[in-house]
Amino acid sequence: MKKLFSLVLVAALLCGAAVLPAHAADWMFLIPDSNTRLLTESELWEWDYESLGYILNEIFARHGYVFEAGGKYDNYFSSLPWYTPNSNPDNSKACYSQLNNTEWKNEALVKKVRADMRAMGTTNNKGTKSVWDHYSSGFDTLNGFEYTQFKANQKFTVYSAPTTNAPRGSNGKASVSTNGAVFIAGEENGWMMVMYETNGGSVRVGYFRRGDVKGKVQGTAWNKSLNFAYLSARVTASCTVTDDPVYATGSLGSLRYGDQVTYLNTYYNRRAWDYIEFITAEGKTARGFVPVGCLDYGVYEKDSIGE
Repeated sequence: MKKLFSLVLVAALLCGAAVLPAHAADWMFLIPDSNTRLLTESELWEWDYESLGYILNEIFARHGYVFEAGGKYDNYFSSLPWYTPNSNPDNSKACYSQLNNTEWKNEALVKKVRADMRAMGTTNNKGTKSVWDHYSSGFDTLNGFEYTQFKANQKFTVYSAPTTNAPRGSNGKASVSTNGAVFIAGEENGWMMVMYETNGGSVRVGYFRRGDVKGKVQGTAWNKSLNFAYLSARVTASCTVTDDPVYATGSLGSLRYGDQVTYLNTYYNRRAWDYIEFITAEGKTARGFVPVGCLDYGVYEKDSIGE
């Protein structure tokens, strides 16, 4: 499967984010001028709790702060063409030294509003702005997946979750061939998370056993561990779970309001997807994607940059 980059993204990768036209750069920031203007409490209360976490970390991402690998902030900012992680071994010092007084004051105010929300027991989700109202990355392949080369003429059985008891797509015949493009996100308990294009032109994300691979493998994701959140979540809007986060052609099952699932991570392409583990109608464990906005995690996540 080919990665599809917008012209803006290609230009950013080749020439650096500074070449982006002002209007193109603005929509990629939640608050484009948080580095030059003092924010107000009233405008921050227009956002939900989760989004304020992204606004807070956007202040640091602007200066190349390196987030925890594979975490939600790393996944989000790495998908944006203006973000360039710094290469300084002293990550925090390199980033903090670049923040101006306005940014430090805004950082403190965002933390205060988030603390107020926690004290009031609200996530401020109704009638507010959301990070997902703004999100658009410009490419189809999910962030975090890397092209990986295998010895040719191999075929691996693919399951929807890292267990042989999990359902398989393509009427129980899902498999991936190393003669096509294979994208890997990482490994969990001997299972590799894979993304690939099927013979029918759809896309599938699933797992195959690492031990089934023969020969040399080239790709950094091959030795990367998957770090999922494993948060209990409740479904707040009926939705379909798919293993195809590009065209949404395949269905692993349907979820109804009130159903309990396990939230694993959030991934991005042209849309934002929550990756979950759930029990199918047949009683099997499966993993798939639902559009962001279908779940209530029921807990407050920690700020990436202190409290």
